[in-house]
Amino acid sequence: MRPVYFIIFFTVFFAVYGLINYYILVRSLQSFSLNSNIRPYYIVLFIFVALSFLIGRILENYWLTPLSKTFVWVGAFWLAAMLYFFLGILLLDIIRFINHLFPFFPKIITSEYIRVKAYTGIGFSIVVFVLLIFGHLNAISPKIEDIQIKVAKKSRGMKSINIVVASDIHLGSIIGKKRFDKIVSAINSLKPDIVLLPGDIVDEDLAPVIKENLGESLRSIESRYGVYAVTGNHEYIGGVEDACSYLKENGVKVLRDQCIFVNNTLYLIGREDRSINRFTANGRESLNDLMNNVDKQLPIVLMDHQPFQLEEAKDAGIDLQLSGHTHHGQLWPLNYITNAVYENSWGYRNNSTVHYYISSGVGTWGPPIRIGNHPEIVRISLEFE
Repeated sequence: MRPVYFIIFFTVFFAVYGLINYYILVRSLQSFSLNSNIRPYYIVLFIFVALSFLIGRILENYWLTPLSKTFVWVGAFWLAAMLYFFLGILLLDIIRFINHLFPFFPKIITSEYIRVKAYTGIGFSIVVFVLLIFGHLNAISPKIEDIQIKVAKKSRGMKSINIVVASDIHLGSIIGKKRFDKIVSAINSLKPDIVLLPGDIVDEDLAPVIKENLGESLRSIESRYGVYAVTGNHEYIGGVEDACSYLKENGVKVLRDQCIFVNNTLYLIGREDRSINRFTANGRESLNDLMNNVDKQLPIVLMDHQPFQLEEAKDAGIDLQLSGHTHHGQLWPLNYITNAVYENSWGYRNNSTVHYYISSGVGTWGPPIRIGNHPEIVRISLEFE
């Protein structure tokens, strides 16, 4: 990562993270009476939980143990809890401000304000706890999304091809062997002709992946014509060369601004992730340059991790673009942000001659929780004339 980008990013991140946690701490303390013996213990516990994810990530780099994994897991759940506590407290403060301007609270609240604040704190904690449980169960239960697409081109080989897509797996401390083996089992049950992994296969640090021997699980993916991947931003965050080497060693062909011809049937193009510009002095090749030797009369499939500038695929003559990255926000209401940032945050879209599928991903980043969307493995039946 370039030094200037590194400094700016982490300065902003720690400032925002610290302010949000301070806001939650100060407001949640109002649920306790000033004389409560619990307050000091609550403050210590709060600070410990709030710092757990950062501590765990740092420990992973120097001392990978069950302790570091515990810190990561505690902190990961807190990231989701933090979002919902923040939104809930902010909503309450807005209501309180409106009441300050135009009093409408009934006497039952104003006469027992201290007790009401305590009950409110307990109630909010229960609601957030239920949300976390529901979101975690949702996150570990990927669905199979079936898509049928027909392109107006003939292939030299097959009349159709069964493509299985699993984006944004995020292998690491959170997505370990048990969870990944279930994902692999689901992929294999679909009897794929080809398996495509459109980026963020590894969740930054490679050490937990190596320690749990997740390469063994990668090698167990069954596909007639191979397993292909492209880089995502998380491969770059954790060290793209090491990540790509590990994937290649374990049977995954990583296409880095490359094009191959699969089984005399279709062209498969894999682009470097856009993050290459932030982490290296290099840029990625243009899509037009990658297609210099491509016969556009034959079907062309593109993998590009981040779904920006979708019109490029149309202009270049691509038939199907596969992307991920967005997680469709992962946690409601963040999907409103991804909907605003991306032309298509999740799902199938057709633009004249081009078909797009933006996957919400099969894994999670940070919190092992999904609310407002579901993890998915996508099976695409791609038919030709």
